[in-house]
Amino acid sequence: MDNDPTEGRPEARRYAARVNNGYVELSRERWSELRKNTPLTLTAEELEELRGVDDPIDLTEVTDIYLPLTRLLNLHFTGSKQRSSVLSAFLGHHEQRVPYILGIAGSVAVGKSTTARLLHTLLARWPEHPHVELVTTDSFLFPNAVLQAKGIMQRKGFPESYDRRALVRFVAEVKAGAAEVRTPVYSHLEYDIVPGAHQVVKNPDILIIEGLNVLQPAPPTSLAVNDYFDFSIYVDAKVEDIRDWYVERFHKLRRTAFEDPKSYFRHIAELSYEEATDFAVKVWRDINERNLIENIAPTRGRADLVLKKGPDHAVKRVRLRRT
Repeated sequence: MDNDPTEGRPEARRYAARVNNGYVELSRERWSELRKNTPLTLTAEELEELRGVDDPIDLTEVTDIYLPLTRLLNLHFTGSKQRSSVLSAFLGHHEQRVPYILGIAGSVAVGKSTTARLLHTLLARWPEHPHVELVTTDSFLFPNAVLQAKGIMQRKGFPESYDRRALVRFVAEVKAGAAEVRTPVYSHLEYDIVPGAHQVVKNPDILIIEGLNVLQPAPPTSLAVNDYFDFSIYVDAKVEDIRDWYVERFHKLRRTAFEDPKSYFRHIAELSYEEATDFAVKVWRDINERNLIENIAPTRGRADLVLKKGPDHAVKRVRLRRT
């Protein structure tokens, strides 16, 4: 995937659209042309609020990458509704609206949360004004007390640290058209599930599920959360680039959120720059990189679309599944 034979040839790069392992691979330039007449409905000020920590995304990136993506999703969403209508007509049932579920996966610090928030805003501004909800799988992490009891606190974010059954049950209920479904709430500040707090998801037209392991296959005889997805996206980049972004983000948080007295990582704010860097690199190497290599990256081939980023966080290539 990283050995692009069109590199170094601008015209070839511009019109590249190669089929590889069931995917059509498009250069940034070719992908951006697929925007057609999709309007930009986002301002620079709104984008600033949606950006993640140290994510340099700008309106050019939105125009070139996310507007073609929203056009594709609109076409896919419309097709999904039509298929549902056909099935209802065949069965002789009253047509029931079936929520469209979009999954977004990728490593820590790769920018998937920004992608999710951005799509949440853009999709809600389609002419049809659909009701769009966004849920992160962090809400289905086991509470810290449970992780400690299981002896897996240092594996937080690995597949076994999530209440997979609760997550699958939640998505199944939404897909079935339940009027209201509740999820737990996770606090990044406190690094734990908030006791008694809930997010209420009310019969959305579109539900976005964002998380590290949303493309994980299920154990035998079980269902996985991605079995309910209508479309899935994997946000990709080289491991070395993601590591650098993680460390940069860590330092930004050290100067902001970690200084909050309620922060789980309050002690990090008191470290020197060098000490904090060593700590961040160790956490990346021992936890996040291991999780990426062992669990997250192997699911990339299950995604319907892959956004491949370069060192500057900008998407350089897009891979779209054809089969």
